[in-house]
Amino acid sequence: MDWKKLGKAILFPHIAIMILLVPIATVLLVGSMVFIGTESVIAYISYVLAAYTLTVWCFKIPYLIKFFKTFKDENKYARRWQDDARLRVNVSLFGSLAWNALYGIFQLWLGFYHHTFWFYSLGAYYICLAIMRFFLVRHTSKYAPGEKMQTELKKYRTCGCVFLVMNLALALIIFFMVYWNRTFEYHMITAIAMAAYTFTALTAAIVNVIKYRKYNSPVYSASKVISLAAALVSMLTLESTMLTTFGDGTMTATTQKWMLGATGGAISLMIVLTAIYMIVIGTKKLKILRSEVKNG
Repeated sequence: MDWKKLGKAILFPHIAIMILLVPIATVLLVGSMVFIGTESVIAYISYVLAAYTLTVWCFKIPYLIKFFKTFKDENKYARRWQDDARLRVNVSLFGSLAWNALYGIFQLWLGFYHHTFWFYSLGAYYICLAIMRFFLVRHTSKYAPGEKMQTELKKYRTCGCVFLVMNLALALIIFFMVYWNRTFEYHMITAIAMAAYTFTALTAAIVNVIKYRKYNSPVYSASKVISLAAALVSMLTLESTMLTTFGDGTMTATTQKWMLGATGGAISLMIVLTAIYMIVIGTKKLKILRSEVKNG
């Protein structure tokens, strides 16, 4: 028996086998944790299979990086996506606009159904985000970054003003969460998935806020600030969910309220400071721009 070939076949299986392993390992792992039990034979098999699937995919990472790098350099559509910041921003804005609008409408429907201001406040917050994205995407779909700088600065400043108004909806969210202890308990798997999504969204939002400053486009910057605000609110609801789902009874209700209140207050303050910054910077740059146009 050729042990070298056998080891290579085990550690570097065909890509079709690797793709097939992902759903099989996922279904077995989730099924054993949710329905069968973590101490069953199937659970142990799922652990081994999941570990093996993760290992072979890790071994494949250098080849995947090389493949995607080659694909990016040789495919004209991939090159366009990489080089055209305006295209990426427009796609991101359209997608975020649709998501915020649908999610906001869903929260409003929950408010009507359950007759609670908790969902009304969430719905109002995300509807405001959708409206802001709508006005931004109307501009980015017509003009290149910096082409209408005065208009961009006005929209940037307006977004700052809207953020101040939106903070009222956020204050309602924090109030209901803390004062009335409005939290929701989810299954452990759902809570972990929510945590993964929230941290990914927050990380991407922070990176994009810094990254898109190089394009010198107030509209682009405003779009990324909106994403950051949405991610921060998701962090607040995630904290509430985690405290409820994974609480073991050792933390008192008062302590939980103090934690949620502190986090909510910090997020609210951050949004207010961001809004003030956008208003001040937008007004300052508008004055400079108008002065240059007048003197020029």
